[in-house]
Amino acid sequence: MNNYVLDIKEITIRLLVAVVLGGLIGWERERKDGAAGLRTHMLVCIASSLIMIVSTFGFKDVVGYPGISLDPSRIAAQVISGVGFLGAGTILFLKPQIIRGLTTAAGLWSVAGIGLAVGGGLYAAAIITTVVVLVILALIKPLEQRMFKTNRDHTINLSFNTKQFGLIDLDKLLKKNELSPAEMLLQTGKDDKTGNLKISFTEKASRESVLAVLDELKKTEGVNEISSRI
Repeated sequence: MNNYVLDIKEITIRLLVAVVLGGLIGWERERKDGAAGLRTHMLVCIASSLIMIVSTFGFKDVVGYPGISLDPSRIAAQVISGVGFLGAGTILFLKPQIIRGLTTAAGLWSVAGIGLAVGGGLYAAAIITTVVVLVILALIKPLEQRMFKTNRDHTINLSFNTKQFGLIDLDKLLKKNELSPAEMLLQTGKDDKTGNLKISFTEKASRESVLAVLDELKKTEGVNEISSRI
């Protein structure tokens, strides 16, 4: 094998390694219902690897001709910007303050880099990166929740008219969004016409669900004032 030729065995190995490494990350995203799953990550990784192979070895017929100079990084560089568009498609703006898919988008970008590394024959770098990415995806979030436990608590404070809004209405709203409060503190005015309620949720409560409850409370008749810490 000379500098400009890659035999079929080596090409096959590189493409298969790319499929396996991309599949590992894709499996983790599939397991957690990411916007892009197993097949998408495998396809991105093998395609990136193929592009790197083509970019490096695909122009052997013209190498050596007068006036011909090749930059193997030029085609491969387009993968990064191209995957950026693909990653943007996985990001969902569900509601104000609710954004999903950022981690999956970053994962796709990482998988593209892994594919390029495999296509360039940098197996060690690709494998190490895959392991690190899997550790980040699988372990960092639980660790983050433990470290910032206090800051992860969600609290909603509201002032309401007891004639128009009550605890039964609130209970229905919480059940609708599959939420169970850790603590509820209720104070009523002297005339029993107004009430103040503090609702606390643990860090395990879904942030999206708490925000959904908050949005509905803002639109609910009888709720006079509302504040939150999420």
